[in-house]
Amino acid sequence: MATIQCRGHRFENIQALLFDKDGTLANVETYLLALGQERSRFIEAQVPGLQDPILSAFGLQDDSLDPTGLMAVGSRTENKVAAAAYVAAAGYGWIAALNLVENAFQQAEATLPAKVTQTPLMEGTALLLRQLRSARVELGIVSADTHSEVAAFVNHHQLTDVGWYCGAAPETLPKTHPDFLKFACQAMGVNSSATLIVGDSAADLQLAQQGAAGFLGMTGGWQRPPTIEIVPNLAANVAVVTFEHLSQIESFN
Repeated sequence: MATIQCRGHRFENIQALLFDKDGTLANVETYLLALGQERSRFIEAQVPGLQDPILSAFGLQDDSLDPTGLMAVGSRTENKVAAAAYVAAAGYGWIAALNLVENAFQQAEATLPAKVTQTPLMEGTALLLRQLRSARVELGIVSADTHSEVAAFVNHHQLTDVGWYCGAAPETLPKTHPDFLKFACQAMGVNSSATLIVGDSAADLQLAQQGAAGFLGMTGGWQRPPTIEIVPNLAANVAVVTFEHLSQIESFN
């Protein structure tokens, strides 16, 4: 167990930290902008008139990205369903709309370099993870990104201090599931009440509100700092500390 401090707030007897990936450990804004633009372009090529509304739905406007929007926070499946709704509204059947969007997404992904090569670590990531492991804290990563992309991220950046990670996959609970914190902590062998959640969105805060020791909100991962809103009507109140740089998280044995 360790004491974790962030901007003067101390969390005692912490067993684990569970990190979000995109916007917290990974600098993804440039890649997501390009991906969203390519996805909308390939849809537009088949259904004219949809590029602008789909860009707006993704949270892309004037070559900027909303860090609380669908592209930044949602899973690939959620983005696909949202885009398919616009295609269906243009007169396509639902299955045809899903297939059209899936093909467009695949074309967009093939056009761009591999995501893992375009999403560098946030400054201070490797040092922080090393310091936390030296303090005998278990480390995990949870993301709405696909599980294969999370694995590629961990392997590409050689994040050997991370003992467990989980991305979106058919066989696992989604990050937004009300039992996800319990699932993650069981997998890591720690108590949820001794686990800190570190992320950049309301989805991460919602995860912390399932019974974590606290929430550290990263606001420095985007050009437009995200507003992390407290999710109402959840049983657990949780201490929330926002910060701009990973160096502001400190650990003590």
